[in-house]
Amino acid sequence: MDHPEADAWDEEDGYRRLVQALKYCVLVHDARTKDILWANRAACDLLGFTVDELRPLKAPDMSGNARQYRRETGVAWLQRAAEHGTSATEWCYRSRSGEEILTEAIAIRVDLPSRAVVMVQFRDIAEEKAVRRDLFRTEGRLRAFLPNLAEGIVVLDDDARVSYASESAGKLLGTDAAALTGSDLAARCRGGSAAELRRAVAAARAGAPPQHARYRMAAGDAAVKWFAATCQRIDIESDLRGALLLFHDITDRVREEEEHRRDLQHLNHLARENAMGDMAMAIAHELSQPLAAASNFVAGARGRLAAAGGADRESVLWGLDHASRQIERASRIIAGLRSYVVRLEQSEQLTDLNAIVEDCAYFFRLRAGQRGAEVALKLSAEPLPVRCEAVLIGQVVLNLAFNAVDEVAGLPPAERRVEITTRRAGEHGELRVRDHGPGLAGIPRDRIFDGVFTSKENGSGIGLALSHRIITRHGGRISADDHESRGAVFSFALPLAAE
Repeated sequence: MDHPEADAWDEEDGYRRLVQALKYCVLVHDARTKDILWANRAACDLLGFTVDELRPLKAPDMSGNARQYRRETGVAWLQRAAEHGTSATEWCYRSRSGEEILTEAIAIRVDLPSRAVVMVQFRDIAEEKAVRRDLFRTEGRLRAFLPNLAEGIVVLDDDARVSYASESAGKLLGTDAAALTGSDLAARCRGGSAAELRRAVAAARAGAPPQHARYRMAAGDAAVKWFAATCQRIDIESDLRGALLLFHDITDRVREEEEHRRDLQHLNHLARENAMGDMAMAIAHELSQPLAAASNFVAGARGRLAAAGGADRESVLWGLDHASRQIERASRIIAGLRSYVVRLEQSEQLTDLNAIVEDCAYFFRLRAGQRGAEVALKLSAEPLPVRCEAVLIGQVVLNLAFNAVDEVAGLPPAERRVEITTRRAGEHGELRVRDHGPGLAGIPRDRIFDGVFTSKENGSGIGLALSHRIITRHGGRISADDHESRGAVFSFALPLAAE
């Protein structure tokens, strides 16, 4: 069928060229019949039809199959534009290939010299709608998640004032996000935390890497809490710029650390008390001999002096000289004790595990002599450098050696033997103490170092518990097991240090 009115439209060449250049899709309908009169190139490309193919088409031929896109709805929409000048809607077109294309469409009445038409401008918004749905979904999730975050989020300006605060930040600080916004966060800090926070903000402003620190801040009317925070530069458009502070409550962790620190101090105190007890036993044994000898020499010299009436001068001088020597020996022992006590206060240092064992050898051999036992030392030929508090590790050596000596004390004399060896075990220096006693049969391995286990009648088990704490504190491991032939083996290993 010919369309003379369409021919008249096609003669409007200037307008046609302008509309052809548009990136928007354009369809022109007759205002009265709603027939398609013309389409620009963008519309033809999107729908896959030529202008001649579009002209005879009706709504069912080129609209989506959903009920809201039926012909009556489309005609009513175009009629509203014809009557009121403009009308907008979302319309789903169907291309020649059958693909449904969701569009944003606006119909506008245009009065041409020859007739009134309705010009429909539309664009594909399927991708935009999908993005909008994703954004809406993301926004909804953020609204649900942010209030329940364990971590607070604030953005600080150059003066440490809050320009943005999340709801979780308000909860952590005992207020709400609105009240927090605009406040000086440094004013909430206690102790040196305010200066630390301002330094972090300045570093963020200068573009430094993220700053990690702990801050002590007021959280509520009376509460003061500890927070671990990361501070870094943020620049999102013009309304969110400054130092981004992410923080979470570590108050319980700090309390645990303080308790652990006190526990370690108590551990050191107990270890030193044990060491002093061992030293006192050794000193009592050592001093008894020279002091007894000195007393005998003095008594003998006095007796000779009384009997000789002063004649046997050489004999008296001999007795007094030997008494003096014994007193000097006692003085050297006391000096050695004083030196040992001074070393108790030394901090962690680099030392050889073999040297620690050798320093302890006198004391556990003394205990072994009292029990009629023998201690055999087999030390590694190569140095075993470890970084430790030598006195505390020495106390562990003594504890294990004393326990082993006491374990074999009740055996026949030929079996009262303890072996102490050191060696390199991978990246660790290892010490092993083996006795030839009854072993650990029937004893739960997980109870040996818990402060409960002891095989001694009057023992408390505290020595093994202390040993476990000392070794694990130094990053090492301690264990106990039966020897493959007989007896028990207690061992510990410490990480080797670079010399």
